[in-house]
Amino acid sequence: TPADLAGKLEINFEGEEAVDAGGVLRYWYFNPSRAMMTPGYGLFHQANIGSETYQPNSNSGNANPDHLLYFRFCGRIVAKALVDNQFLDCHFPRAFYKQILGVSVSWRDLQAVDEPLYKSLLWLLENDISGMEGDYTFSIDDDCFGEVKHVDLKLNGHTINVTEANKNEYVHLVANRKLTEAIRQQIEAFRTGFYELVKPTDIQLFNEQELELVISGLPNVDIDDLKANTEYADYTPASVQIQWFWRAVRSFTREQQVKLVQFVTGTGKIPVGGFAELVGMSGPQRFSIHK
Repeated sequence: TPADLAGKLEINFEGEEAVDAGGVLRYWYFNPSRAMMTPGYGLFHQANIGSETYQPNSNSGNANPDHLLYFRFCGRIVAKALVDNQFLDCHFPRAFYKQILGVSVSWRDLQAVDEPLYKSLLWLLENDISGMEGDYTFSIDDDCFGEVKHVDLKLNGHTINVTEANKNEYVHLVANRKLTEAIRQQIEAFRTGFYELVKPTDIQLFNEQELELVISGLPNVDIDDLKANTEYADYTPASVQIQWFWRAVRSFTREQQVKLVQFVTGTGKIPVGGFAELVGMSGPQRFSIHK
């Protein structure tokens, strides 16, 4: 129960005697935080292919009829780690941290969840689609384990064409479907478990970036590794602006350096193989600086 979890945890592994000076507890938290993201449970999936962040799976109910109880338990685990000042080895997209906090998401948060779809919507917004009426309607296809379901984004949406005049509404409805409506039950179950142990007033001052750092901790940012895996467009490593940039980054505090990584990649998690393994929409993609 939440009352039981509010107390201090004492971890003992069967057949292993150890005095817990903090290491056993940290190791214990490491296990469920990794298990939550295991594909076999069907609870979370990679936000983008190769991504270090995990998004609630809209099809989790098909994989596990008790999925909402599992999401509630996941919320409790994350909250309990927060209460116990323990970090977890899991990272979520920015939109999910906002949803934990009860903050509205933006359609731009879709980039960290479905980058191809984000780029498609961005193209619609940045181009005149007057000659394309009929190519899009206010509906979307949902893939459920290979079975495609057509979902209207508004009443009779499949009969309403997307036009230059209404394309902004279409973009926001698509983003809302992908980021919120498709996983609303999962979000609410996770939040229910989370707020059984954490008071909303205890985290109301955090934004989504700060909440990620509180849950997952501050990694060490290897600036030399980042610099070695940076590409330049219309600049060279010798350009004075680039020299200023790296001088400024080296002067940052550890927290500021992590926030730079969050800004660039959408998460504070650094790939296991370093910045050489940063992944973009079409595979490995280095940090780039453009004029």
